[in-house]
This record gives sequence, structure tokens and C-alpha cells, in this order.
Amino acid sequence: MKKVNKRILQLAVPSIISNITVPLLGLVDVAIVGHIGDAAYIGAIAVGSMLFNVIYWLFGFLRMGTSGMTSQALGRRDLAEVLRLLVRSLSIGVGIGVLFFVLQKWLIGCGLWAMSPEADVVELARRYCYVCIWGAPAVLGLYGFTGWFIGMQNTRIPMMVSLTQNVVNIIASLLLVFVGGMTVEGVALGTVIAQWWGFLMACLFYRICYRRLSKYDYRRHLFAAEPLKQFFSLNKDIFLRTLCLVAVNLFFTAAGSRESTIVLAVNTLLMTLFTIFSYFMDGFAYAAEALSGKYYGARNMGAFREVVRRTMGFGAVVAVGFTLLYIVGGENFLSLLTSDKQVIAASGEYFWWAVLIPLSGMSAFVFDGIFVGITQSKSMLSSTAVASASFFGLFFGLHPFLGNHALWLAFILYLLLRGLVLFVIYRKKLR
Repeated sequence: MKKVNKRILQLAVPSIISNITVPLLGLVDVAIVGHIGDAAYIGAIAVGSMLFNVIYWLFGFLRMGTSGMTSQALGRRDLAEVLRLLVRSLSIGVGIGVLFFVLQKWLIGCGLWAMSPEADVVELARRYCYVCIWGAPAVLGLYGFTGWFIGMQNTRIPMMVSLTQNVVNIIASLLLVFVGGMTVEGVALGTVIAQWWGFLMACLFYRICYRRLSKYDYRRHLFAAEPLKQFFSLNKDIFLRTLCLVAVNLFFTAAGSRESTIVLAVNTLLMTLFTIFSYFMDGFAYAAEALSGKYYGARNMGAFREVVRRTMGFGAVVAVGFTLLYIVGGENFLSLLTSDKQVIAASGEYFWWAVLIPLSGMSAFVFDGIFVGITQSKSMLSSTAVASASFFGLFFGLHPFLGNHALWLAFILYLLLRGLVLFVIYRKKLR
């Protein structure tokens, strides 16, 4: 029992540390361009970053699919397949990144058209994006590496890569802007340098830590039809699931903006409580991916069920802890994020919806990790599709009567349903 708990924490804590450094990078980029002296630069960074974040988020299946398949192959002790999965994932990820580069004019043009920023922001955002696109092969390749390392029960390497990337990004952007005299291109180039640094660092860690795997013949069946069909079938479901997640998240912001500027600001501030909670829960989801996949692949169902129980237990502790933290100090935390008294006052009306997020969302995070580990992608897609449909149905049905409260009620139900549907599937198929 203690051994399982220790292993979960060993996998979860490095991932949590990696996650909580992510916002620092965005803050530094905004701070750098904020000192250039024109609000349009800040807008350009915001628009360009959002565009690439959405694109890369959609291709997160490269990490998730690789993680689950690798952990299962490791559980079976099929080390040749473990190596094949890495080469296959890297080839596909880097290949998609190169395709993005080839199609950059169409990709960036469509993205900026869809976001429709003001004219002065469009040109600056375009300049930013045309530099950032050079990092696409590195980003998607690193997705493959990260998923593979997690599948190999190693979250320390992704943590070290992420932390180093952030430091390199900050230093490079500062030098390029304040010493080199560049503007948005300097911030973008700093990001690209960090992205390639991270990818090459992952390559180096592989050479240092996993060189022994090179003795296995990975070339046999590397791009055979059946493994590729399995890979793309799994990732197709995860991609469609991600589309549902993106749709809900983008609509949440858009719905708030239709209410009023104040409501949009309130929703944005309260969603930071969800974001912070998610950084911690993602760490336990990654631990669930690695361990559940390993034991499921080894057909050790007793150990698999023990991992499910233990990760759910850790998730419950984190959820209760965050709920109490938000009740006691949540409103004070919001006052640190803004000094606008009108926004702070308006947030009180919706604050208790945000307090419900940890308890309603915990099981969704943990079961997502478990189902990624055992590569049950259709179940993940089903749960997210049902939850997303309920989100939109509830919002449009209740919005005329409840206004912004309908949005929050729909979001809480959406989180609950994602976890509940996966729990029902787990009880039915895997108990």
C-alpha cells in the first residue's frame, strides 16, 4: 500500500512542478512586450499565443496516445515495441510540424481571420506567428517524447526539460528584445529557441538514460499497416475528444463576453481557480496514466485496481483541500489578481460556483488518466461528448432564465458528467 502511494507521488509531484511553471512564461512574455510601450504589442502576443495554444492543444493526442501504449508495452516487457512507439510518435509529430510549416500562410491566415483582432494587432500578431511556426516540429516532437517518458514511468525528465525551457525562453526573449532591439519577433524567437532547446534536451536525456534500448530491433513492423491503424484510431478518438474540450472552453469565454465586460472579467478571474486546481490534478492524472497502463499491459488487474483506488484517494484529498482553501482564501486571492472594485464585487455573485469546481471535477481528471493509460479512447470520447452535449443543452435551455448562472451550472454539470460516465464504464468493464 505504502509502495503504491510512494510511486504515485514520485510520478505526480514532478508533473505538478512542471505545470505550475507554465503561467510564469506567459506572464514574462506579456511583461516584456508591455514595456515596449504600445498596447497593440500585448494584444498581438495574446492573439498569437492563443492561436498556437489551440493548435497544439488539438494535437495533444501525440502525448496521450504515446503514453498509454508505451506503458502497456512496458508492462508486457515488449521493449522492442517500446522503442518502436517512440520512433513512430517522433516521426509523426515532427512530420505534422513540418506540414504546419509548409502550410503556414493558410494556417495563420485562417486563425487570425477567425479571431478577428483589430487591424493594428493583426499585423503584429502575423509577424509573431510567422516566427513561432518554426518551432512546430520541436513542439510536436517533444509531445511524443513527453508521452513516451511518462509511459516509461519517468516524469522527472519532462519536468527538467520544462523548467529548462522556461529559463531559456525568458533569457532569450529578454536579450533579443532589450539588447537586440527586436519587438514581437524577439519574443517569438525566444520561444522558438526554447522549444528546440527542449526537444534537443529530450533527445540527450534519451541517449543518456535509455541507450540500452538501442540493442532491440525497432525497424521491424515500424510502419506496418496494423500498428499504424491502431495508432491513428486511438489518436482520432483523443483528437475528437479534444475538440469537445476546446469547444466548451472557447464557448465559456465567448458566452461571458456576450453578457458584459464585467461578467467576462469575473468569469476569467474565477476560471483561474479551475486552472490552478487542474495543474495539481494533471499531475495525478499522469501518474494514473503511467501506472494503470503498466499494470493493465502486464494483465495484473489486482495492481491495476489498487492504482485506481489510490489515485482516486489522492484526488479526493486534493479536491477537498482546494475546496477548503477556496472557501477560506479564494476571495482574497481574487483581490490579488485585480484591483477593480466593481469586478471584485461582481465576482461574489458567482464565487460559489467556482468553489464547487474541485469536488465536481476531480474524478474526471483521474479517470481521464486511467483511461489514457489503458488506451480506452472511445470511452473517453463518449464521456466528453455526452458531457459537452449536456453543457450546451443546459446552457441554452436555462440561459434565458438564469443568465450567467446558467453558464456556471452547465460547466459544473459538464465536469461531473465526464467523471461519472467514465466511472460507470469502469464499473461495468474493468471491475
